[in-house]
Amino acid sequence: MNQEVTITDQQVHEAKGLIEKVIQNVETVIIGKRQPVELVLMALLARGHILLEDVPGVGKTSLVSAIAKSVDCKFQRIQFTPDLMPSDVTGFSIYNQKSGEFTFRPGAVMSNLVLADEINRASAKTQAALLEAMEEKQVTVDSATYQLEDPFLVMATQNPLESFGTYPLPEAQIDRFLIKLSMGYPTVEEEQRIVHLGRAARVQLKAVISRAQVLELSALADRVRVDPAVERYIVEIVAATRTNAKITLGSSPRGSIALNNAAKALALFHGRGYVIPDDVKYLAPFVLGHRIILGHEAKTESVDPNALITAIVDGIVAP
Repeated sequence: MNQEVTITDQQVHEAKGLIEKVIQNVETVIIGKRQPVELVLMALLARGHILLEDVPGVGKTSLVSAIAKSVDCKFQRIQFTPDLMPSDVTGFSIYNQKSGEFTFRPGAVMSNLVLADEINRASAKTQAALLEAMEEKQVTVDSATYQLEDPFLVMATQNPLESFGTYPLPEAQIDRFLIKLSMGYPTVEEEQRIVHLGRAARVQLKAVISRAQVLELSALADRVRVDPAVERYIVEIVAATRTNAKITLGSSPRGSIALNNAAKALALFHGRGYVIPDDVKYLAPFVLGHRIILGHEAKTESVDPNALITAIVDGIVAP
């Protein structure tokens, strides 16, 4: 093993403790949503972004806000509408008459955690402005380039029910998201707890780790070991999406890279310095489900992309 990627048991133990501390803090206000909380944190450590397709009012804003407060990061929410301009997202230059120079006014994307609410309600040009920032971790305004501050995570939402007045994300842009998930409705007991807690719990939420510690965890996740046999397993799963009869367009190599990075972050969550096949199996539907295009027959049969990915994974022998 290369000495540069070796992680000590002590580092892994400390990392798991920090991650668990954040999760427990978030769960004081986000009730019964352990999986979405873990997946958002995992994306943060893996330097990826999240597409959340769900109905209004299930706690999307509260989730990102709670994580931002827990890790002492800046948080911005952008409400996407048809009249939202790219400059509202990236920022713009304004002329200062006193100095005779242009001054840059940063847009909402110049933050650490950004909630892009109902991203499919904005024009394609505005969507592209956000997606460029996601991919390049920078914005360009009037020929000047401004780097975005790490960590940087975008959680974009879209309503699966309403299509009137929307501009669906092209497949090439959806591919920029590390994972896609939904939160779902809480149980009766969980909803009662949410009602009982009210707004007071959110106001009292405090940071439990610093931004610098988040960057250290992210760097540690990069060093998690992936055995060549597991790497081959990841590539075989992604390649199988390109030959499946129910899929018109399979995942690109970006899917392999995303699944590899996500699995490394998940391994750290579980207190390991190495990835196991079960990490890959668990994450495959979240990472690959939105990266495939179903064929006409599969669409008419209402085949669930995530379930199809699970079936593909089950058909491949794990190392």
